[in-house]
Amino acid sequence: METNLWEWDHWVEAALSKLQTLKVLRSLRPIYVSSNELQKEKSPPIEERDDDYEVFDEMQPWDRSAVEISISDSTFHRWLHDIPSSGDEIVSRDGVANGKATTCSRQFKKLLLFSGNDYLGLSSHPTIAKAVAKAALEHGMGPRGSALICGYTNYHRLLESSLADLKKKEDCLLCPTGFAANMAVMVAIGSIASLLAAGDKPLNYEKIAIFSDALNHASIIDGIRLAEGTKSVEPFIYKHCDMSHLKALLSSCTMKKKVVVTDSLFSMDGDFAPMVELVKLRKKYGFLLVLDDAHGTFVCGKSGGGVAEEFNCERDVDICIGTLSKAAGCHGGFIACSKRWKQFIQSRGRSFIFSTSAPIPIAAAAHAAVIVAKKETWRRRAIWNRVQDFHALTGIRISSPIISLIVGSEEKALLASRHLLESGFHVTAIRPPTVPSNSCRLRVTLTAVHTTDDIKKLTTALSRYINLEDIPNNSSNVYSKL
Repeated sequence: METNLWEWDHWVEAALSKLQTLKVLRSLRPIYVSSNELQKEKSPPIEERDDDYEVFDEMQPWDRSAVEISISDSTFHRWLHDIPSSGDEIVSRDGVANGKATTCSRQFKKLLLFSGNDYLGLSSHPTIAKAVAKAALEHGMGPRGSALICGYTNYHRLLESSLADLKKKEDCLLCPTGFAANMAVMVAIGSIASLLAAGDKPLNYEKIAIFSDALNHASIIDGIRLAEGTKSVEPFIYKHCDMSHLKALLSSCTMKKKVVVTDSLFSMDGDFAPMVELVKLRKKYGFLLVLDDAHGTFVCGKSGGGVAEEFNCERDVDICIGTLSKAAGCHGGFIACSKRWKQFIQSRGRSFIFSTSAPIPIAAAAHAAVIVAKKETWRRRAIWNRVQDFHALTGIRISSPIISLIVGSEEKALLASRHLLESGFHVTAIRPPTVPSNSCRLRVTLTAVHTTDDIKKLTTALSRYINLEDIPNNSSNVYSKL
């Protein structure tokens, strides 16, 4: 049963009307915060122009702090010998542990970080630091409450507008985390069936069919499970990036309301969702296309708009979910969508409704990050140059800055991670339940503030412990032997 794309707009409007009838339609009412130091006739700092944010044309010395880190000797030895830790071995450079003076060694091990998600290296950018400091000095942490009560300010609204513009969407809804954003979307979508059901509970044909990639993020999986618990959705899991399997499931599904949700860039495998094929299927079957662009936002696309921009299909993505904790170098999540979808999610997305909103300084920092990420285009060029460097040095064909070196057992993955640690590299072993059994791996992430020399050193170290020639050239899932 094929569906016209406009029908989803009709269903959302009908669901909004039902919420209006029930008098449970939620509204956002921004609180305007201004500094006591400013005269009323002056524009507050939140209205500064994009030109007021300082940007740079190339890497600066402070950028390296995003990848050059240190760990204490005690942490180093616990990691090296796989000794469980609750973090209580943390020792400051002044010899203070847990607030008390200690006689522990003050020696620190310097490491190159290849495990983080700060893809553009923005976490150490002075413009972003100045934005957060300025907002904190002027407003403190701001009103503390959920966005629907008192936690939504002109700072939050400005950030939403900048993200909507980045994603080429009508509007945007901020969430405390990317995890909360995915949960809110899945639960809200599921509630449409309950609101529009003729009886107390939706019948099978009234339910919503959600088609989810087998390797989608845990937040999507948990959101679908919550929606499934309300008896309003029927989940279908299609094989990873397998459009033939998805097409077969769509063809045999008798439910009219269909949703396809997928990561854009898969965090543990480093491969992209087949966007071109998904768009073709969307046009044929009329499903709602939901994209989790956590790892693609700011990294992909000419302006940093993400994977949909990279594949020139922004108009074909109905709801785009993202995070500000990865390439933006800050914290928080967001949902870019139409105005009607925003109003609906803010009324039915429980993880949004019942969470305290981000503090004002975090919103100010994230807004600065959006501006810096768009303007400092050299960062996107640099990260993709590092991808080319890795390919040139290893012969391994990779498609993104996420490199998944699958070694098999937990023991092998831990051993490889410890070897790299001894060589001065922070590369963690990824084990179950994050990945399936016997697919334990080293997850290497490249950033814009790594250098070609960094990549040379890493690949030299990797070649000592992994036979790179065993890694196939035609797969995003990289397998190897120790």
